[in-house]
Amino acid sequence: MSDGEADEDALFVRPFIMTGGRAAPVQDGLRLETLVAAAPGAAAAPLAFEPGRIVALCARPTTLAEVAAGIGVPLGVAKVLIADLVVDGLLVCRQPAEIPLHVLERIRDHVRAL
Repeated sequence: MSDGEADEDALFVRPFIMTGGRAAPVQDGLRLETLVAAAPGAAAAPLAFEPGRIVALCARPTTLAEVAAGIGVPLGVAKVLIADLVVDGLLVCRQPAEIPLHVLERIRDHVRAL
């Protein structure tokens, strides 16, 4: 193993450490397409590590999936961390409008035509 690989292993943090051992978020209903935005004043909060990175990423509305990719964690971990920040009043979430059934049917039909 090279020195670079040893440094990476030393910096790796297990997901259950980030979430305090929790696998389920305290707030239910977060989906991949949920838009997450930093609340006013959240950037000034004394946050470290992933929570601080999440608030910085959410300076503009960002989907939960993009947040997970942006901080390099699995979706489940991102859900737990985001839910904690929502409960603390540092993030706000908004669900995008549901796609109407006729639009979904048109998409399905076009995919079948491919």
